[in-house]
Amino acid sequence: MVDFKNEALVSTAWLADNLGAPDLRVVDASYYLPGEGLDPRQEFEAQHIPGAVFFDIDAIKDPANDLPHMVPPPHIFSSKVRKLGLGDGLRLVIYDQRGLFSAPRVWWTFRYFGHEDVAVLDGGLPKWLNEGRPVEDGPARPEERHFTPRVNSMLLRDRGQMLENLTRQNEQVVDARGAGRFEGRDPEPRQGLRAGHIPGSRNLPFTEMFDPATQTLRDAAALKTRFAAAGVDLDKPVVTTCGSGVTAAVLALGLHRLGHRDVAVYDGSWSEWGLEGDTPVATGPAPGGTAASGQPKTDRA
Repeated sequence: MVDFKNEALVSTAWLADNLGAPDLRVVDASYYLPGEGLDPRQEFEAQHIPGAVFFDIDAIKDPANDLPHMVPPPHIFSSKVRKLGLGDGLRLVIYDQRGLFSAPRVWWTFRYFGHEDVAVLDGGLPKWLNEGRPVEDGPARPEERHFTPRVNSMLLRDRGQMLENLTRQNEQVVDARGAGRFEGRDPEPRQGLRAGHIPGSRNLPFTEMFDPATQTLRDAAALKTRFAAAGVDLDKPVVTTCGSGVTAAVLALGLHRLGHRDVAVYDGSWSEWGLEGDTPVATGPAPGGTAASGQPKTDRA
């Protein structure tokens, strides 16, 4: 039996063995960047894990906020996910079509709304397909199920809290973007944003969290090594950030594997902080250097 609340990760073998469980639901949380020319819903309808439903990050968001895929108010989230059949009393397994990219964002979102029986499929759809496991096509037809939101505000940080932390420095800020963007050497993919990072933050590209060959999360020893190389103290609180709040959750998942529970995500991330305004911006390497110098091709989220 997998303890979803503590482990937050399931294998493809486990999912295959438990796929028919009445209290289990599978969720495709795939997201593609605007320039990639791929529609995640179309990809879902072409092939997905049997019984899965599609969670659209760009649709289940705050409609009153112009920033990309910001967390919606509780009543909107509840209304959206109940139509997907994702409700109280269910265990949820989240995957994405890349392997380990956007699924952690939806894992984190459900936890933010108080649903802790949720885990990420290690290796996602690519690993599932590579192992020859079954898929189906067509749209999902779920039965509605009531979802009760119970917001855990400790898992989210906003702009005001991040500004306050500049002075108090109670929480370490760890940026999941590639080093080129973090240091301000590479332009931001979204127009209207300054280049650089939140002053005092560390840099650990989200791609360091998983094995690039298998897209599976690295083991605890390897993760500890990478966080240490980035200058992160695992005994202190952490806030993760990225381009738009998606891959910051990959770092949060890595920290969760290490048993680090004092972790929040800055929802607005650089899409908010990098706007012209009064938020200070630093450039150059993080104190002590960065964990990796390469910038991944998918480093926009």
